Amino acid sequence: MTARPVVLDGMGGDHGPAEAVAGAVLAHRAHGVPVLLTGREQVLLPLLRRHDAAGEIPVVHAPDVVPMAERGPHASPASSIAAGCALVRRGEAAALVSAGSTGAVVTLALRGIGRAEGIDRPALAVALPQAGGGASVLVDAGATTDPTPAMIRQFALLGVDYARTVLGVAAPVAGLLSIGSEPGKGNHLTRHAAPLLAEAPLRFHGLVEGHDVVAGTVDVIVTDGFTGNVVLKTVEGCVRATLGMVAAAGIATPSALAPVRARYDPRTHGGAALLGLRGTVVVAHGSSTAEAIARACAVARDLAGVAAPQRS
Repeated sequence: MTARPVVLDGMGGDHGPAEAVAGAVLAHRAHGVPVLLTGREQVLLPLLRRHDAAGEIPVVHAPDVVPMAERGPHASPASSIAAGCALVRRGEAAALVSAGSTGAVVTLALRGIGRAEGIDRPALAVALPQAGGGASVLVDAGATTDPTPAMIRQFALLGVDYARTVLGVAAPVAGLLSIGSEPGKGNHLTRHAAPLLAEAPLRFHGLVEGHDVVAGTVDVIVTDGFTGNVVLKTVEGCVRATLGMVAAAGIATPSALAPVRARYDPRTHGGAALLGLRGTVVVAHGSSTAEAIARACAVARDLAGVAAPQRS
């Protein structure tokens, strides 16, 4: 039986269709991922011909392009993202990958694929490498910037399921990100969410702080999408800056530092899984290169094969 393809938004990303097409070809040829592109045929087909891949990667025409600055509410239902969501909903594709506007992907996925039972809003999950090895799930990494305490509880449950089924953590422990580890610390959201997590069917460590994010203190770091996105990009930026300073000081050569740099490079992890939907969606970094897009397609294929339970 032929595997269902991963559908790739051919128009999204800072680098435009050229990088998306190159990523689709690389995903298929290097990773063995069947890929289907959505977007403007008159743009995508000539790019595929440059790679001698016009008969290799199918294209589903979608006339509209969602601008990278679009936050979501006005995203076109005739766009390449919406077309991809429809393919996932109908079961014609195993998963959707997009490097387009995160807000638009979230909005159109909610409309076109739908929420999982018991979920109010989806959350982005990133497997964040830990200093001592392994990874912790950061959730939400940017899908829902202003959640309610009840949504934070849902994010925690989704993150725990992700850690268990995708990362293979037998009994994941979750922590709620705050400005102090003492009970009662934090803003209105964390103070009201903490008791809900304590009563939820999960192992709750309590509050964790910024220095715990890459220390491996917990398996799942739970926060709102605004804070989570800032944390993710701060970690990536600090790693790049620190490794650059270490190399410049002559402490280690760039080649010796390459394995560490790769662990925190978005091109390595491919993208963030959008949890809480009735289908698999991976949001790639807006600045994704062909290599990163190919990796995101491979991640999406693998995630689509994992039946993670959704709980209320």
